[in-house]
Amino acid sequence: MTERIFTYAAPGLKFGRGASDEIGWDVQQLCRDVPGDAARRVLLVTDPGVAATGHPDRIADSMRSRGLEVVLYAEARVEPTDASLEAAVAAARESGPFHAVVAVGGGSSIDTAKAVDLMLTNPGELMDYVNAPVGGGRAPEHPLLPLVAVPTTTGTGAESTTICVLDVLALEVKTGISHARLRPTLAVVDPDLTMTQPAMVTASAGMDILCHALESWTARWFADFDAKQPEQRVPYCGANPIADMWAEKSLSLLAGSFRRAVRDGSDAEAREQMALAATFAGLGFGNAGVHVPHACAYPIAGRVRDYRPEGYPADEPIVPHGMAVVMTAPAAFAFLHDAAPERHRRAAELLGGTGEPLPDVLRRLMRDVGLPSGLAELGFGQADVDDLVEGALKQQRLLATAPVEVRAEDLATVFRESLEHW
Repeated sequence: MTERIFTYAAPGLKFGRGASDEIGWDVQQLCRDVPGDAARRVLLVTDPGVAATGHPDRIADSMRSRGLEVVLYAEARVEPTDASLEAAVAAARESGPFHAVVAVGGGSSIDTAKAVDLMLTNPGELMDYVNAPVGGGRAPEHPLLPLVAVPTTTGTGAESTTICVLDVLALEVKTGISHARLRPTLAVVDPDLTMTQPAMVTASAGMDILCHALESWTARWFADFDAKQPEQRVPYCGANPIADMWAEKSLSLLAGSFRRAVRDGSDAEAREQMALAATFAGLGFGNAGVHVPHACAYPIAGRVRDYRPEGYPADEPIVPHGMAVVMTAPAAFAFLHDAAPERHRRAAELLGGTGEPLPDVLRRLMRDVGLPSGLAELGFGQADVDDLVEGALKQQRLLATAPVEVRAEDLATVFRESLEHW
């Protein structure tokens, strides 16, 4: 019997310029049912770069003006690792207890806050909850504290999703923790907070929006899965009518704003449209799921050697998540085309294509926003393909959402064809 049910869930959403000014009131409302007369305590998680903008301090002051006690943790790592998350958890345990958590930053800060929230409220070790086969795949036993996610980049969708992404250093693999309880309680999307993103950060994060929308739009249709029992349902249920609506709108917004936002970071209209595109894509893929490009991205980011992109911390090598995802997207969508040709044509049209195949539309956009020309420019070569395939095959949670069976030889072709795009 095939599936007849799809699910949809999303956080509360507050969107618009100046929305971050209201966070004090928002968090106060979330904490109002806490028993007792003691001050309500809030942990604010951010990273050093975002802290330097002053946004976290301003938001902390907004909460303090509402009678909340705020502890600031400003050491979240860009592209979190198991070690950085464990350090954040230890700091939170030492300075707790807390009644709510607020994350201000990109996906890295939001994912760090999710991990901290999980470990403040549930027993065991971090790796117990990491997706199998890398970790134990344990489900949280207890509800988490209210989490307010305030993105300062336009791309990750972390403010809408049930996922916390991390690098496991000893295994050189990027993986995640996925459970419905990790979804933030409230997403506060203020386009004004994104105005200071450097061009390469805008380009990389924007490609994450693009791939979220494209992958959810081309995911396996929910009714093509085997029927599930209620306890078997997971947040990623496959493409469905509601997720499709968000994906289409996200792609059309990107077509008109992506290049503009990279070219001129002060273009307020483009920044707002990018923030909307990111929000819409997150609401879509957070339920439908992602597949091949994201599965391939995890080993690319986890096995980085010496690449240091402009606009990111230069103290250590990094392949930003959105960049890692889109590097294999043209080849991945060429591989997947025959599963749903009409969807690929529609996606190309939404992105401004004029009849050319979707992979060509993607390559042109990648080039226009200044991304690297392929995996070779990131330091990978033919000799790395087998290792990358091994890492991608570990992402079975993602590959299961692909519209066709994905074999090792298919992934090898995708990686080889992604070494050089132009």
